[in-house]
Amino acid sequence: MKKAATVCGAVLAANLLCVPAYGVSVSPPDWWVNMADSRLQLMIRDKDLGKANVKTSYPDVHVDSVHRPSNADYIFVDLTLSDNVKPGVIPFEITKENGGRVFFSYELHERKKGSAQRQGYSGKDTIYLLTPDRFANGDESNDSLENYTDKPNREEAGGRHGGDIQGIIDHLDYLSDMGFTQIWSMPLLENAMDSYSYHGYAITDYYQIDPRYGSNDLYKTLSERAAEQGIGVIMDMVLNHIGSGHPWTTSPPDKDWIHHDGNFSATTHIRETLHDPHGAKADRLAFSDGWFVPSMPDLNQQNPFLANYLIQNAVWWVEYAGLSGIRVDTYSYSDKDFLSAWTARLMKEYPSLNIVGEEWSVNPVITSYWQSGTLRQDGYESSLPSVMDFPLQHTLVSALKEEESWGSGLKKLYELLAGDFIYGDAGNLVVFADNHDMSRIYTQLDQDMALWKMAMTVVLTTRGIPQVFYGTEILMDNAGTEDHGIIRSDFPGGWPGDESPAFSYESDSARSVEAQQFIRQLLHIRKQYPLLFEGQLTQYVPGDGTYVYFRHNRKTDTQIMVVINKNGKKDVNLQRFSERMAGVKTLQQAGDDEIMAAGNSLSVPEQSATVWILNQ
Repeated sequence: MKKAATVCGAVLAANLLCVPAYGVSVSPPDWWVNMADSRLQLMIRDKDLGKANVKTSYPDVHVDSVHRPSNADYIFVDLTLSDNVKPGVIPFEITKENGGRVFFSYELHERKKGSAQRQGYSGKDTIYLLTPDRFANGDESNDSLENYTDKPNREEAGGRHGGDIQGIIDHLDYLSDMGFTQIWSMPLLENAMDSYSYHGYAITDYYQIDPRYGSNDLYKTLSERAAEQGIGVIMDMVLNHIGSGHPWTTSPPDKDWIHHDGNFSATTHIRETLHDPHGAKADRLAFSDGWFVPSMPDLNQQNPFLANYLIQNAVWWVEYAGLSGIRVDTYSYSDKDFLSAWTARLMKEYPSLNIVGEEWSVNPVITSYWQSGTLRQDGYESSLPSVMDFPLQHTLVSALKEEESWGSGLKKLYELLAGDFIYGDAGNLVVFADNHDMSRIYTQLDQDMALWKMAMTVVLTTRGIPQVFYGTEILMDNAGTEDHGIIRSDFPGGWPGDESPAFSYESDSARSVEAQQFIRQLLHIRKQYPLLFEGQLTQYVPGDGTYVYFRHNRKTDTQIMVVINKNGKKDVNLQRFSERMAGVKTLQQAGDDEIMAAGNSLSVPEQSATVWILNQ
């Protein structure tokens, strides 16, 4: 929670006695005029607020009600901001039961032009997922800070390594040159934990960037600098739990703020209980109300004040930092009704924003349930635009590693995509080969370069919005271990003195350089033909270890044909694809200057993934 700034000048202008409110904290710390929802709820914390009243004389701001939870150090104040309210500093007066009065000020800002109409990430984009502590250290002065016990130690897999926001800013040119158009960083909010704080998912302050990463202002600067390079910023938000170092664990506003009275009780992780038409309520609660680990207390979003706090916090960060989207951690573990309200409010404020939820299930029936537009038998309402496509990731690895037969290998990938009718919008799913919670794709594919190229080609050319985990482009791997600290190793060249800086396309490994250029080439195809990747996918049934599909859009005559070939050198019969090849006059392989006349067949190399530009 942020300390409210006391602006005595504004208070005195209202002919009130200014008493500095040093102990008062207010969330959200400030707000904006002309939001789609005129309501604003302030959570105020100070000593002995149990029977306090709140008032203001600011024009077009009305105090509707004051709610007093079980903890007398908190109150919740409902405000209505009229359509005519002007930006400025609002003076508030709190009158306590003992007659004491405290004044604090609250700032309303003008919104940036076009804020509500911001365009979220879409099929034309490619997301770069990074672990900020492990990407690049741009400011060594913030590595070790007083009052934060988890100190830097690059030799420790689970320790802090010193990467920060400045490090990301310093290498925006690399991301732009590679062809990435969105950055999704693991959480950057404060994690004031004794150990293993680098991952960011144990939040201790929802309104404060962890100072070991930088500051709120620097995060906003990252968003602005990224936008100058044509890159959007996606925030990783955690709604389900907090870190055990959060003030709420010792002094929550309400007794029911944390599940199981603040005592650890593990979740079952059996997400199917939420959807089982024959299931028991006790099993559903054991999943949704359980904790991940003792250091991550599970929040009770059925408490309406906590729910509203989390909703407003998400709106605040989108508006403050100019975000292009949100990724929601452990999406289905939060209360279902809360998730419905949370997504609805975000999409009300920002109709074109994109939000992707993490639902780690390889069953598309479970995954699709949460996406907006999906038909659900229970009538559940969701406004969530996107879901992480774990079913495709799992199937892709199996399809590439299995031997080809009538029911195995590439046929499995085809069959999965043939079931896309189950989704509200399959084209808006986020697809990936690996992420921060699983083995690197190069490791999953047994360090087979040919299979890695096939996997990355599929991810970067199939339907959906591709996400690439930092280091995947240079074949980072975790052979022999599943330790997340190893999976999230430091990016080469991100620290002073590092050898073989990958940011300069340098490496001791020729394979790493080859992989990096391979990804760069695919990303530049995506940037060159954005309409195609917002368009349609037409796939053909695989045969003899070869899978062919097309990306096309009625707005352009150009098409892309992708050929995945797990066999030896092969001549592909193009007549089979006459539906898409009709009128095509020339073919050009991506990365090759040679333009070929369209014929009846096409020769592709053994164990290859090739992308062809088709023109009429």
